[in-house]
Amino acid sequence: MRSHVVPTAVLTAVAALLVTACTTQTGESAATAAPATGPVEVIPGLTVKPDPKLHAMLPEGIRATKTVRVATDIPYPPFEMYENEGSKQITGIDFHLGQAIGARLGVTFDFKAQKFDGILPAVQAGKFDAVMSAMTDKKARQKSVDFVDYLNAGPGWLVGKGNPAKITVVTDACGKPVGVQTGTNHQKLLEQRQQLCKANGLPPIEILTFSKDSEAQLALRSGKVVADYLDEVTAAYVAATADEGNAFSTVTGRAAVGEYSASPMGIGIAKDHAGLKEAVQASLQSLMDDGSYLKILNKYNVPNIAIPEATVNGALD
Repeated sequence: MRSHVVPTAVLTAVAALLVTACTTQTGESAATAAPATGPVEVIPGLTVKPDPKLHAMLPEGIRATKTVRVATDIPYPPFEMYENEGSKQITGIDFHLGQAIGARLGVTFDFKAQKFDGILPAVQAGKFDAVMSAMTDKKARQKSVDFVDYLNAGPGWLVGKGNPAKITVVTDACGKPVGVQTGTNHQKLLEQRQQLCKANGLPPIEILTFSKDSEAQLALRSGKVVADYLDEVTAAYVAATADEGNAFSTVTGRAAVGEYSASPMGIGIAKDHAGLKEAVQASLQSLMDDGSYLKILNKYNVPNIAIPEATVNGALD
């Protein structure tokens, strides 16, 4: 290796130029000011490009790590699930929307499995930056996180094929064992249905809670419960795909599931990450505006759960 001595004055000048070149007008290094990733193919036929202006909205810590740590409860198809049995590769509506939002922001949305009832405590403890887990935006949950609303879906019943329990109106569940995932909005709604049973002089619903909805589905298969109360999108997906559509049916509509408010699903954002909520909202809105958002929903055949605007903390109750 050949070398030669460079005068001190020249070294000083070069160093000054390097400092200037590596610093933005706001004093940030080029490494943190520029998007961390290039265009990302989120799903076949959909490539999302980063937007430097949106990237600049992110908190400095997120720009430094190039990662948003996202908690999700798996499986809850079609929102989050593994590609196949034995796989650890996550897929689903939330996963692909998360990848698109991250790609537009120039960072990676890194999804990790977390039990649903432990998600908000984990975010508050600093283990995650965000939540994407088909979580309903509720006023009570806004005490723990801020929500960027991104979907809207109502509850539904998953029942045995052909609906052997004959659930057509919500009071048909009175006096019967039904399953629901613990810690969810559906559990709260189901508990409210007890008032209908009482008002009609019927015995209460026997509510059995499960840590994962897949466990409630197993209980339905075994006859331990006559129905599983969950969101209508997941119910429809499971009914269409389990045992090639031969295991379950769905029952939907307000008469069958009971009245409910139109609270949207939200991306939960840690409250101590200044700027992250605004960046995620702007990124999601850009995906809505250019059609990318709808392409992802169309992949899962659920365009009807789309909302027109990425709102913040839009829960009605």
